[in-house]
Amino acid sequence: MRRRLRLLLVLVGLPLVGLPAEAEPSGWSRGAPAPAPRSEVAVAALDGKAYLVGDYNGATGLLIYDSAADSWREGAPFPHPVHHAMAAGFGGKLYVFGGYVNGWEASPEVWAYDPERNAWERRADLPTPRAAGGAVLLGEGIHVIGGSVSGRKNDPAHEVYDPASDRWSRAAPLRTPRDHLAVQAVDGRILALAGRRDGDPAGNLATTESYDPKADSWSEAAPLPTPRSGVASAVLDGKVFVLGGESREQTYGAVEAFSPRTGRWERFAPLPTPRHGFGALVYDGRIVTLTGSPKPGGDRSNLVERFDPSAAP
Repeated sequence: MRRRLRLLLVLVGLPLVGLPAEAEPSGWSRGAPAPAPRSEVAVAALDGKAYLVGDYNGATGLLIYDSAADSWREGAPFPHPVHHAMAAGFGGKLYVFGGYVNGWEASPEVWAYDPERNAWERRADLPTPRAAGGAVLLGEGIHVIGGSVSGRKNDPAHEVYDPASDRWSRAAPLRTPRDHLAVQAVDGRILALAGRRDGDPAGNLATTESYDPKADSWSEAAPLPTPRSGVASAVLDGKVFVLGGESREQTYGAVEAFSPRTGRWERFAPLPTPRHGFGALVYDGRIVTLTGSPKPGGDRSNLVERFDPSAAP
């Protein structure tokens, strides 16, 4: 009896092999941390590299993540502090639109970054100065959608930038004005997902709207299972993944994906570190999430967390 009791005590004291204290959710892994923490960034991908611009706390350094090498370097600093800007890549250049400057003043400025020259160039201003909207490439044009003007009031503007001519045109405005939303292109259409009303995370939305460029019109699609704002997003395997976000009280780890072909949402393993104000790109079948704030409001981090949906149940 004493021998059995002694054996039981030893077994209770043993570590649980294969279950580390900080195990990542299934399908997730860590990447090389950014050289500096950031939040409320604009992120766009070019040739397998992610470009991070802006910071809620005023940093101007351009951070460049090489997905293949899992390494970082810095480019020429952005011309001035900005946060909640919008960005897209096209034709070997990074385009950055608007954002908040001087606190909460919506900027009209548009800048193009040339990686070969490591230099910034001013381009034609946004017709509607705004921040915290979305920018996405569709065909030969970059669509800048939604967001807020100075004072954080929502504007439904939908304006299309032609990088070749450096000119703007207008398209059908959002049916549901909002900021801190996700905007992605898939199957020849644009999806606008999640967001909030007039800058207040107490007004988080589950709204999904789909834009048909041929008809120049928006229609409703299935709402998000989890209403939130300040999300990151990416397109993988024909689905739009919406990751993270915040409310007034919390940050979200939720990872949900919408399939335009089925009109349905799926849930996936959550972010290891719930956060908002961050960005994402897709490389080699994985979603790579970059920086962001683990707390509601103005915190920041240098986190890189990578997700392989095929490795998750």
